[in-house]
Amino acid sequence: MIAEAPAAALADPAAFRSQVVAAGAPVVLRGVARHWPMLAGGREAVIAALLAADAGQSAEMFIGRPAIGARYFYDEALAGFNFTRETVPFRDALTRIVATAEAADRPSLYMGSLPAETYLPGIAAAVRLPFVPADVSPRVWIGHASSVACHYDAMDNVACVAAGRRRFTLYPPEAIGDLYVGPIDHTMAGQPVGLAVGSPPGNIRFPRFERWRDRAELVDLEPGDALYVPKLWWHQVEATDPVNVLVNYWWDGFADGPEAPYTTMLLAMLAIAERPAAERAAWRAWFDHYVFRPERHPLHFLPPAKHGILDGQPASRSRIRDLVMRLLRGG
Repeated sequence: MIAEAPAAALADPAAFRSQVVAAGAPVVLRGVARHWPMLAGGREAVIAALLAADAGQSAEMFIGRPAIGARYFYDEALAGFNFTRETVPFRDALTRIVATAEAADRPSLYMGSLPAETYLPGIAAAVRLPFVPADVSPRVWIGHASSVACHYDAMDNVACVAAGRRRFTLYPPEAIGDLYVGPIDHTMAGQPVGLAVGSPPGNIRFPRFERWRDRAELVDLEPGDALYVPKLWWHQVEATDPVNVLVNYWWDGFADGPEAPYTTMLLAMLAIAERPAAERAAWRAWFDHYVFRPERHPLHFLPPAKHGILDGQPASRSRIRDLVMRLLRGG
C-alpha cells in the first residue's frame, strides 16, 4: 500500500525533498491541487481555462484506431506503432478531443508532455504547488480515455489530475529484468517500455513477469489529487474518463551539476557491458566501492581533509568533471 504524504512534507521544496524525495518511494498527495481556481468549475472550467491560455502553437497528437482500445503501443513486429501522429493547432486539437469524447466507435486522441510555458503560458502561475521548486515548469497532458505503456522517468515526477481520473500501476526499479523492457532507441515518446505489462496471464513470451503481475501497486486519482513517482519507478498510466487533463512536474531532486545518471549508464554500457564476465565482476566491485557505497565513504578511514577529489565539494566536483572530459577527448 502506497503511503500518503504527511502535511509537513508539503510545506515547501526543502521539506518535500527531505521527507519524500529522499525516501525514493511513491507517495499519494490527496487533494494538493484542489485549490487551483480552474478545478472549482469541474471539467468544463478546466477546458475553458486551457482554451483561454492557448498561445496559438501547434502540438503533436496521437491518434489511435478504435481497434487498439486506446492502448498506445508498438505494432506486432515492434517495427512501428499502433497509432499515428498528427501536428495540429492546440486549440483545434483540444476542441476535437472534447467534441468527440462521447462519440461511438471514434478514434482515441491524446496530446502529451506539452510545456505550459510554450503552449499555455497563462496556466503556469495558476497551477503552482508549494512543495515543487519555483523554477520547475508544468507540463500538460490531455486526451480521451487511454492507456500509456509502462515506462519510467529519469526525473522525479509529481503528476496532478485536473480533469477526469487516472490510475497508476507501479513497479519498483528492481523489477526491470522481469518487465521485458523494449528497445531504448525505438520508443513511443522517449522512454523504453515494459512489454510484458498489460499482457494476458500465462503469456509464454514473458514468463518472468508472472512474479510481478499481482505485486503491482495501484493508485487511483481524482481531480485535485496527485502522485509523487520517484525517478526509475515503472508506471503504466490509464486515463479513465471520456476527457482527461493531467498536469505534471519533472525535476531532479538531488541534481548537483549537469551530470545525468542515465548518461553515465550509457557510457558505462559502452565501456563495460561487452567485456568478459570476470572483468565485469571486477568493475562491479569498483562501482560498489566508489559509486554505490553500500556501507560508507570509500575514504572513511582518512580525515576529510585527506579525501581529495572525493570530498564532495564543488571545486572537487569540477576537477572530476574536467578529468572526465579530458579522458573522453583522449587526453
